[in-house]
Amino acid sequence: MATRALNSLSRRLGAGSGTVAGGHAGLALDPALLEHLAAGRRVALVSGTNGKTTTTRLLAVAVEGALGRAATNATGSNMPAGHVTALASAPPGAPAVLEVDEGYLPRLLASLGPDVVVLLNLSRDQLDRTNEVRMVANRWRAALADAPGTTVVANADDPLVAWAASAAARRVWVAAGLSWREDAVACPACAGRIAFSRSGDEWGCACGFTRPAPDVRLEGDELAVRADGRRMDVLLALPGRFNRANAAMAAAAAWALGARWEDALERIAAVDAVAGRFAVVEVGGVPARLMLAKNPAGFQELLDVVCARSGPVVVGINARVADGKDPSWLWDVPFERLAGRTVVATGERCRDLSVRLRYAEVAHRTVRDQVAAVRAAWMAGRAAGRAAEGTGNPSAPVDFVGNYTAFVDLHARVAAGQGSWP
Repeated sequence: MATRALNSLSRRLGAGSGTVAGGHAGLALDPALLEHLAAGRRVALVSGTNGKTTTTRLLAVAVEGALGRAATNATGSNMPAGHVTALASAPPGAPAVLEVDEGYLPRLLASLGPDVVVLLNLSRDQLDRTNEVRMVANRWRAALADAPGTTVVANADDPLVAWAASAAARRVWVAAGLSWREDAVACPACAGRIAFSRSGDEWGCACGFTRPAPDVRLEGDELAVRADGRRMDVLLALPGRFNRANAAMAAAAAWALGARWEDALERIAAVDAVAGRFAVVEVGGVPARLMLAKNPAGFQELLDVVCARSGPVVVGINARVADGKDPSWLWDVPFERLAGRTVVATGERCRDLSVRLRYAEVAHRTVRDQVAAVRAAWMAGRAAGRAAEGTGNPSAPVDFVGNYTAFVDLHARVAAGQGSWP
């Protein structure tokens, strides 16, 4: 009760979103509160560097038909205080689907004994304060070895995830894909070099550590299940191959929790936005599609979505604590793909981004204020006769891609009605 009351007060005072303060207070009063709140529930945890929030949302929706409405940290508050808030807000016995920060996963595994854990990928993130990815993989591996009752749904295409998950007693391997491989070339078993096939369907090291045979495979817009040979369509309102991969992981986890494949995929298909991501909103008096990319792996995936269109693009970059204060990762993002587009750099570190775009030979403008940047991109796109899709359609949205706090700031301004042009 104290947790809910403090969260409500936090929201009324405008001191936060009301998803963390009460959880901190509850844990201070009872350090075992999380375990008490999770007792008697079916619990699924979702972790990885990219895709946690989306996959958590898809899994929570997928299991609703079989298990009922799940307690979940839908806003991405993925540390214990956020987990306490999610569980305290749900009826006793309701299932729980929780997004978990990579560093906290071993703690949650030990304390909650989850039924299912979903492992998506591991790549560089928040360079100034996040552990090297192989260290994270080794900690996951040790924790999973001590969780015999947990089924691990793991991405077989990521060597670091495969290394961690191979220690688990029960595994469901999903061939979800791995387009960003630069953080997975060093073998976690022997520190040798992982060799990837040209197609990416196979990988292995000379030491004998190789890609496990997948139980579930994503093939274009179809999901193939090896055990019974079924093939099912993966129809999504969310854009991009990476979201189809998230859907495949969520559907496999829902199946592991007792849901039918077809029911899980049907429910997943109805999700068209996640925590404001991929939503089309009015910013500065013009429509904009908001997307989040916080590291090279995320940007590479979203550039596929952005480059499927020909309209204006705004890229927002901050470098606060939540983003990681080191923006050198910008040099690993293939911004060269934006050449020839109407591009505006924005955010607190727009000048760092501008230097990167200059070396990528991408013509662009630099506008620090994000609302003004979206408006500037819209106007420049119209003037150039390519608002979107190459059709000159004036109603097509600007694509805004921001890293974590850049995205959150713009989304909050829009939600508060502050995103209009002065």
